[in-house]
Amino acid sequence: MNTINLEALDIDKDKRLDVFLAERVEGHSRTYIKKLIEDGLVLVGEKTKKANYKLNAGDNVLIILPDPVNLEVKAEDIDIDVIYEDDDLLVINKPQGMVVHPAHGNYSGTLVNGLLNRCEGLSGINGVIRPGIVHRIDKDTSGLIVVAKTNEAHMNLSRQLKEHSINRKYIALLEGRLKEERGIVDAPIGRDPKDRKRMAVVSKNGKRAVTHYKAIEFFQANTLIEASLETGRTHQIRVHMAYLGHPVVGDPVYGYKKQRFKLKGQMLHAKILGFMHPRTGEYMEFTAPLPEYFINILEKLKHNI
Repeated sequence: MNTINLEALDIDKDKRLDVFLAERVEGHSRTYIKKLIEDGLVLVGEKTKKANYKLNAGDNVLIILPDPVNLEVKAEDIDIDVIYEDDDLLVINKPQGMVVHPAHGNYSGTLVNGLLNRCEGLSGINGVIRPGIVHRIDKDTSGLIVVAKTNEAHMNLSRQLKEHSINRKYIALLEGRLKEERGIVDAPIGRDPKDRKRMAVVSKNGKRAVTHYKAIEFFQANTLIEASLETGRTHQIRVHMAYLGHPVVGDPVYGYKKQRFKLKGQMLHAKILGFMHPRTGEYMEFTAPLPEYFINILEKLKHNI
C-alpha cells in the first residue's frame, strides 16, 4: 500500500477535492479518485471528506493507494442465448440474475466468463475485465445487449451510443396506474447524496437523463409500459419511474419494501435493440421475448390473482 501527501496551495482555495486530486495525481482517472474518496482512502487533515469538499489553502491531503489486485478472468462453460453473431459482434439475450462482467464480489459466472469460453476474440478497449462489453444492463434486468468482437466494431458502436442513435426499448411493469398514457422524464441523475450506493434524480452534480414511456396495458394496481432510452445513465428507467411515484415491480433498491410477488429482481426487460452494423452500415434490429416469469405475473394480473 502506497501513500501520497499533497498540500493545497493558495491557487487551490475553494477547489473541489476530486478536481484537485485529478489535477495533482498522475496516472489515475477521476473515476478511480472518486472511488478512493468514497471508500474513505482520502484524508484531509486526518478526516475523510466528500468529493465536493472545497479545499482551504494549506490543507494537507493524504491519499492511500491500495495495492493493485491481479485479476484473472477465466473462461467458463456458461450457456449463453445468442440471438445473432457474425465476425464483428454478437447480440445476447441476457437472463435475469446474470452479471454482465466481473466486478467486486462477482468474479465468475458472468456473461464475460461465458463469452471468453465461446469466442476466440473480443475487443480489448475496456480491458481484461470487460472485453467486448459496449454497454451493460443490470444484473436483474433481462434482455438484449450487443458485444463487440473487434476494436473497430467497439468504437463504432460506442459512437452510436454517444450519439443516442441506438434504438433501445424496454418493457417494465410499474406499481400503480399511470395518469398519463405516455410521457417524457427529463431529469438529471447522479449519486444519491443520502446513500452513495444508490442513484437518484438530483439538482446538483447530475447528468442529463431522458426516458420516453408509453402505457401498453393497465391493470387494477399496475401499469405495463414500454420505455425508450434517449440517454443511458445507471439505473435510468428504475430511477425515473420511482421519481414519478411508480417504481418498477420487484425493484429491491428503488421499489416498494413490501412486494406482492416473490421475485428475484425488478420486472424490467430490454426487449428491442437496433443499431447500424459497424462494418456494413446496415440497420439491424433485434427483439427478445419476455421471460417466462414475466409472462406468468402478467397472466396473474389479467385474472386478478
